[in-house]
Amino acid sequence: MLPRIVSINVSRGGIPKLPVPKIRLTAAGLEGDGHNHAKHDSPIQAVCIQDVEKLNELSRNGYSLSPGKAGENLTVEDLHVNSLPIGTRLEFSAGVILEITKVRKPCYVMDAIDPRLKDDAVGRHGMYAKVIKEGFISIGEAIQVLKPTVPYPSTWI
Repeated sequence: MLPRIVSINVSRGGIPKLPVPKIRLTAAGLEGDGHNHAKHDSPIQAVCIQDVEKLNELSRNGYSLSPGKAGENLTVEDLHVNSLPIGTRLEFSAGVILEITKVRKPCYVMDAIDPRLKDDAVGRHGMYAKVIKEGFISIGEAIQVLKPTVPYPSTWI
């Protein structure tokens, strides 16, 4: 079974991000999605991707999390995004292509949910991606994973 999009989430900035059924992705990210901090406004961090399984795992550990609540743009199922190497391409069934660029590190914004979450979410807080091919994505779309054949040099990031 291919990984799929469970939720698409946007906000004018900050958390939580709220679900939308369909959205346009450009090199800058999801249309209409804002950032409260300049450090997040970068083409190599255009899209934040989080596994629903990790949100569920953290919720079982006492955190109240659901899609978009931790600020991710795409909540996905069966992708295991934190295990994917930098440079992995994600091809969505409607044609959009993303490339994994960096690990998402929990920051102080998570304190609004719980001050302990920053530490507990390390390694399970998702990944950032840049947009290779623009277009529209919708909830339920399948995702094909294409891992890089050559290791991604850290100097490219």
